[in-house]
Amino acid sequence: MVIYVTNRKLCRDDFLDRIDSLAKKKPHAIMLREKDLEPVEYESLAGKVKEICEKNGVRLIVNGCMVAASKLGIPCIHLSMADLRLHAAGLACFKSVGASVHTASEAREAQDLGASYLIAGHIFPTDCKKGVPPRGLSFLEEVCGSVTVPVFAIGGITKDRMEAVMGTGAKGICLMSEAMTCRNIP
Repeated sequence: MVIYVTNRKLCRDDFLDRIDSLAKKKPHAIMLREKDLEPVEYESLAGKVKEICEKNGVRLIVNGCMVAASKLGIPCIHLSMADLRLHAAGLACFKSVGASVHTASEAREAQDLGASYLIAGHIFPTDCKKGVPPRGLSFLEEVCGSVTVPVFAIGGITKDRMEAVMGTGAKGICLMSEAMTCRNIP
Protein backbone atom coordinates (compact mmCIF):
# COMPACT_ATOMS: atom_id res chain seq x y z
CA MET A 1 0.00 0.00 0.00
CA VAL A 2 1.24 3.45 -0.89
CA ILE A 3 0.41 6.85 0.51
CA TYR A 4 1.61 9.67 -1.72
CA VAL A 5 2.63 12.69 0.36
CA THR A 6 2.56 16.07 -1.37
CA ASN A 7 5.17 18.80 -1.44
CA ARG A 8 4.33 21.27 -4.18
CA LYS A 9 7.77 22.91 -3.83
CA LEU A 10 9.34 19.70 -5.15
CA CYS A 11 6.84 19.35 -7.98
CA ARG A 12 8.42 20.16 -11.36
CA ASP A 13 5.16 20.27 -13.30
CA ASP A 14 1.66 21.58 -12.61
CA PHE A 15 0.83 20.52 -9.05
CA LEU A 16 -2.84 19.68 -9.65
CA ASP A 17 -1.96 17.73 -12.80
CA ARG A 18 0.58 15.80 -10.70
CA ILE A 19 -2.11 15.07 -8.08
CA ASP A 20 -4.40 13.78 -10.83
CA SER A 21 -1.63 11.52 -12.17
CA LEU A 22 -0.94 10.21 -8.66
CA ALA A 23 -4.64 9.58 -8.03
CA LYS A 24 -4.92 7.62 -11.27
CA LYS A 25 -2.39 5.14 -9.82
CA LYS A 26 -5.03 4.27 -7.15
CA PRO A 27 -2.84 4.60 -4.05
CA HIS A 28 -4.14 3.83 -0.57
CA ALA A 29 -4.33 7.62 -0.10
CA ILE A 30 -2.90 11.02 -1.00
CA MET A 31 -1.81 13.15 1.93
CA LEU A 32 -1.92 16.92 1.40
CA ARG A 33 1.06 18.01 3.50
CA GLU A 34 1.56 21.64 2.45
CA LYS A 35 2.68 22.89 5.89
CA ASP A 36 3.82 26.33 4.72
CA LEU A 37 0.38 27.46 3.59
CA GLU A 38 -1.84 29.74 5.64
CA PRO A 39 -5.10 28.04 6.71
CA VAL A 40 -7.21 29.82 4.06
CA GLU A 41 -4.76 28.89 1.29
CA TYR A 42 -4.55 25.31 2.54
CA GLU A 43 -8.34 25.01 2.61
CA SER A 44 -8.61 26.31 -0.94
CA LEU A 45 -6.00 23.87 -2.21
CA ALA A 46 -7.56 21.01 -0.21
CA GLY A 47 -10.89 21.68 -1.92
CA LYS A 48 -9.27 21.31 -5.34
CA VAL A 49 -7.34 18.19 -4.35
CA LYS A 50 -10.51 16.72 -2.81
CA GLU A 51 -12.29 17.04 -6.18
CA ILE A 52 -9.43 15.21 -7.93
CA CYS A 53 -9.33 12.46 -5.31
CA GLU A 54 -13.11 11.97 -5.39
CA LYS A 55 -13.09 11.82 -9.20
CA ASN A 56 -10.50 9.05 -9.02
CA GLY A 57 -11.94 7.22 -6.01
CA VAL A 58 -8.89 7.87 -3.82
CA ARG A 59 -8.84 8.76 -0.13
CA LEU A 60 -7.53 12.24 0.75
CA ILE A 61 -5.74 12.74 4.06
CA VAL A 62 -5.51 16.28 5.40
CA ASN A 63 -2.23 16.88 7.21
CA GLY A 64 -2.65 18.91 10.36
CA CYS A 65 -5.40 21.31 9.31
CA MET A 66 -8.39 19.99 11.24
CA VAL A 67 -10.51 23.07 10.48
CA ALA A 68 -10.11 22.65 6.72
CA ALA A 69 -10.87 18.93 6.97
CA SER A 70 -14.03 19.62 8.96
CA LYS A 71 -15.22 22.44 6.69
CA LEU A 72 -14.65 20.38 3.55
CA GLY A 73 -16.07 17.16 4.97
CA ILE A 74 -12.79 15.27 4.60
CA PRO A 75 -12.93 12.39 7.11
CA CYS A 76 -9.20 11.57 7.22
CA ILE A 77 -6.71 13.61 9.24
CA HIS A 78 -3.03 13.17 10.00
CA LEU A 79 -1.43 14.84 13.02
CA SER A 80 1.89 15.28 14.74
CA MET A 81 2.16 13.65 18.15
CA ALA A 82 1.90 17.08 19.79
CA ASP A 83 -1.39 17.79 17.97
CA LEU A 84 -2.72 14.28 18.63
CA ARG A 85 -2.07 14.76 22.36
CA LEU A 86 -3.71 18.18 22.29
CA HIS A 87 -6.80 17.22 20.29
CA ALA A 88 -7.31 13.52 21.10
CA ALA A 89 -10.63 14.14 22.86
CA GLY A 90 -12.10 15.96 19.86
CA LEU A 91 -11.30 13.61 16.98
CA ALA A 92 -14.47 11.49 16.95
CA CYS A 93 -15.74 13.37 13.88
CA PHE A 94 -12.92 11.88 11.78
CA LYS A 95 -13.17 8.40 10.27
CA SER A 96 -9.40 7.96 10.16
CA VAL A 97 -6.77 9.61 12.38
CA GLY A 98 -3.09 9.12 11.71
CA ALA A 99 -0.02 10.20 13.62
CA SER A 100 3.66 10.63 12.84
CA VAL A 101 5.85 8.71 15.28
CA HIS A 102 9.57 8.59 15.90
CA THR A 103 9.84 6.00 18.70
CA ALA A 104 8.08 2.78 19.66
CA SER A 105 6.78 4.45 22.83
CA GLU A 106 5.24 7.24 20.73
CA ALA A 107 3.64 4.57 18.55
CA ARG A 108 2.02 2.91 21.58
CA GLU A 109 0.89 6.28 22.91
CA ALA A 110 -0.59 7.29 19.54
CA GLN A 111 -2.50 4.02 19.35
CA ASP A 112 -3.78 4.54 22.92
CA LEU A 113 -4.91 8.06 21.96
CA GLY A 114 -6.99 6.64 19.12
CA ALA A 115 -4.74 6.75 16.05
CA SER A 116 -6.03 4.36 13.42
CA TYR A 117 -2.68 4.24 11.56
CA LEU A 118 0.87 5.52 12.05
CA ILE A 119 3.62 6.90 9.85
CA ALA A 120 7.06 6.02 11.17
CA GLY A 121 10.25 7.61 10.01
CA HIS A 122 12.44 8.60 8.61
CA ILE A 123 13.81 5.19 7.72
CA PHE A 124 16.57 5.94 5.20
CA PRO A 125 18.61 9.09 4.42
CA THR A 126 16.52 11.66 2.57
CA ASP A 127 17.06 15.17 1.26
CA CYS A 128 13.93 16.22 3.16
CA LYS A 129 15.77 15.54 6.44
CA LYS A 130 19.32 16.52 5.50
CA GLY A 131 21.76 16.07 8.35
CA VAL A 132 19.31 14.08 10.49
CA PRO A 133 20.38 10.45 10.88
CA PRO A 134 17.81 7.92 9.61
CA ARG A 135 16.19 5.60 12.14
CA GLY A 136 16.59 2.47 10.03
CA LEU A 137 14.80 -0.80 9.52
CA SER A 138 15.29 -2.05 13.09
CA PHE A 139 13.43 1.03 14.35
CA LEU A 140 10.61 0.34 11.89
CA GLU A 141 10.41 -3.30 12.95
CA GLU A 142 10.26 -2.25 16.62
CA VAL A 143 7.43 0.21 15.91
CA CYS A 144 5.49 -2.37 13.88
CA GLY A 145 5.88 -4.94 16.64
CA SER A 146 4.70 -2.58 19.35
CA VAL A 147 1.23 -1.73 17.95
CA THR A 148 -1.73 -3.38 16.29
CA VAL A 149 -2.66 -0.48 14.00
CA PRO A 150 -1.15 -0.29 10.49
CA VAL A 151 2.27 1.34 10.22
CA PHE A 152 3.48 3.09 7.07
CA ALA A 153 7.19 3.83 6.58
CA ILE A 154 8.47 7.17 5.31
CA GLY A 155 11.82 8.61 4.40
CA GLY A 156 14.17 7.69 1.58
CA ILE A 157 12.00 4.83 0.34
CA THR A 158 12.80 3.73 -3.19
CA LYS A 159 11.76 0.75 -5.29
CA ASP A 160 14.89 -1.18 -4.36
CA ARG A 161 14.20 -0.69 -0.63
CA MET A 162 10.50 -1.62 -0.61
CA GLU A 163 10.97 -5.35 -0.02
CA ALA A 164 13.18 -4.72 3.03
CA VAL A 165 10.68 -2.20 4.39
CA MET A 166 7.75 -4.58 3.95
CA GLY A 167 9.77 -7.31 5.67
CA THR A 168 9.60 -5.35 8.94
CA GLY A 169 5.85 -5.76 9.27
CA ALA A 170 4.97 -2.37 7.80
CA LYS A 171 1.56 -2.19 6.12
CA GLY A 172 2.87 0.14 3.43
CA ILE A 173 5.06 3.04 2.44
CA CYS A 174 4.83 6.78 1.98
CA LEU A 175 6.45 8.43 -1.00
CA MET A 176 7.01 12.17 -1.25
CA SER A 177 10.12 13.14 -3.21
CA GLU A 178 9.77 10.37 -5.75
CA ALA A 179 6.02 11.02 -6.15
CA MET A 180 6.56 14.74 -6.68
CA THR A 181 9.57 14.57 -9.02
CA CYS A 182 9.66 11.35 -11.04
CA ARG A 183 8.59 11.00 -14.65
CA ASN A 184 7.08 7.54 -14.19
CA ILE A 185 5.04 7.52 -11.00
CA PRO A 186 5.69 4.37 -8.96
